[in-house]
Amino acid sequence: MVPLFILCTRKARAQNPRQVGVSELFVIAPEQEPQYFPLPSGHGRKLARAFLLLDRCLRRLDPLIPRALRRRATARAEAWTLERLNGEDGLGAIFPAMVNALEAFSVLGYSRADPRLALARRALEKLLVVEGESAYCQPCLSPVWDSALTVLAMQEEGSAEAVAAAERALLWLMGEQLLDAPGDWRHKRPRLAGGGWAFQFKNGFYPDLDDTAAIVWAMRRARDAAPYAQPVERALDWLVGMQSSNGGFAAFDVDNTHYRLNHIPFADHGALLDPPTSDVTARVVTVLALADRPQDREALRRAVAFLRREQEADGSWFGRWGSNYTYGTWSVLMALAQARIRPDDEAIARAVRWLKGWQNADGGWGESNDSYAQPAEARKPVASTSFQSAWALLGLMAAGQVRSDAVRRGIEYLQSTQNERGLWSDASFTAPGFPRVFYLKYHGYSAYFPLWALAAYRNLMQAGGAD
Repeated sequence: MVPLFILCTRKARAQNPRQVGVSELFVIAPEQEPQYFPLPSGHGRKLARAFLLLDRCLRRLDPLIPRALRRRATARAEAWTLERLNGEDGLGAIFPAMVNALEAFSVLGYSRADPRLALARRALEKLLVVEGESAYCQPCLSPVWDSALTVLAMQEEGSAEAVAAAERALLWLMGEQLLDAPGDWRHKRPRLAGGGWAFQFKNGFYPDLDDTAAIVWAMRRARDAAPYAQPVERALDWLVGMQSSNGGFAAFDVDNTHYRLNHIPFADHGALLDPPTSDVTARVVTVLALADRPQDREALRRAVAFLRREQEADGSWFGRWGSNYTYGTWSVLMALAQARIRPDDEAIARAVRWLKGWQNADGGWGESNDSYAQPAEARKPVASTSFQSAWALLGLMAAGQVRSDAVRRGIEYLQSTQNERGLWSDASFTAPGFPRVFYLKYHGYSAYFPLWALAAYRNLMQAGGAD
């Protein structure tokens, strides 16, 4: 948003002398696209209209703002952006912020030869994947997240080759921990020592709790956890210190819950904030329960209470960072199992009924990203995917359903859809960046999640898994 403020202040206008367009990407006219951003109902509708009226009034006052004040504000925004430019990994290490930064530098008059503009351009170029006559731009890179989840799957698989590969990945991850780096999270927690990990190769200002918890989980499961003891302790201290007042955990921040801001005209996608969510909270609960440190027990109790409050009426949990209720429900069921909540607990029983009720005839599970725009879409039949089937299976097995017919059929689905390379192929997007607006495809999800589910099933069956 900060580079966008510069563009707005300078009244930037697109220059397109060659009239390059993307009309060929639309299967229907843009004005006929479904409307996913209706005004909210009730109090939210009144608030949105009030903000819209305020915006119109302020626009009339905009020419009266003194130029000196505008110059100072622009200079501060420019300095803020430069401080977080993040080398060739880019501002926030994600495409929207990176392209906004490049455009902001252009309107500020940076020449093409300016090393700062060149750096911002190289960061974008590193996201390009060019293969012969085809090319696409990745929105971001996910090496830390993919490595942590792959390690968990390899540890579950358990062969000497898999465990050795997992250990090499853990050693690399240990070197990526952000111990003393500055970060915007320090605004809320200035005295908290660092200890998190970022999602990308380099993103020092923005470690996130989900990656951090996943890495701690993997390090705690290592056959020899001793080398990781100190990084794990620092990470656990950081995670607990980032708990929000409602007991939950967000991805990047603490108490980022000013929900009124989602109604300002600019925030038409309704995802301007970083509030605590069930999936991130579940990951933190998993590692706090696994570590079982006495000093974390109150934080763990509050986090479990948050998860209980967040359960949907149908028994599922919302998945903010994975598509969607299947992901959220898997995450929470794994967490509650680690926290030693019994399978006959009503919250778990309701989640199990929900998962079993939405299993497809082929034995798998599928869920459309349309469920973010219209939750009722989550209740419509969707073709099964390997990753969503794996999530459902891992959740059911965590809830003590190893020998159930639903799990047996789900495992058979994964076995029957494995390709000749030993992997799975799914065309659908796997997660939202911003729900309803910006979706991501983690190509690894169709590899390590099915492997994880199959290995967990084998191990539990060999150990005499519960009915």
